[in-house]
Amino acid sequence: MASGAVRRIAQEVSSSRAFAKVAPHVLPALDRLVHRLTGGKVLLGTRMLPSVVLTSTGARSGQPRQTPLACMPVKDGTFVLVGSNFGRPDHPAWTGNLIRNPSARISWKGRDIPVTAALLEGAERARVWEAVVRFWPPYAKYAARVEREIRLFRVTPRD
Repeated sequence: MASGAVRRIAQEVSSSRAFAKVAPHVLPALDRLVHRLTGGKVLLGTRMLPSVVLTSTGARSGQPRQTPLACMPVKDGTFVLVGSNFGRPDHPAWTGNLIRNPSARISWKGRDIPVTAALLEGAERARVWEAVVRFWPPYAKYAARVEREIRLFRVTPRD
């Protein structure tokens, strides 16, 4: 993880509207390339936040879709995925994919892990949202910019 000063700068930059316009077009492609070239062992985003590559099934296409995502690992072995879409107005496509088909895979530190995703709602979502904002404060700025409720998913490894 990055030092405190670097992390604070990254939080400021990542919570800006300019970042929200550029990042979705650049960062996922770079992350997918680095992930592929390193055999799933490296993602660029891991310098700031833990990250996974989610492989979900396209809600409309039925085809596999790979999406690099920041995640919040939980001590119980699950992960929380945040559908912030960098504070853009629409839900990211991967969230619709998980709602339609919650069986997915994540690549975590070079391991391919089958998972089941659950959309968090109500009191559980509120509790997890507080933890997510403590984990990465820019999520609060993203939420303030959008009219939608940012989707949160808990992904649980399957045996």
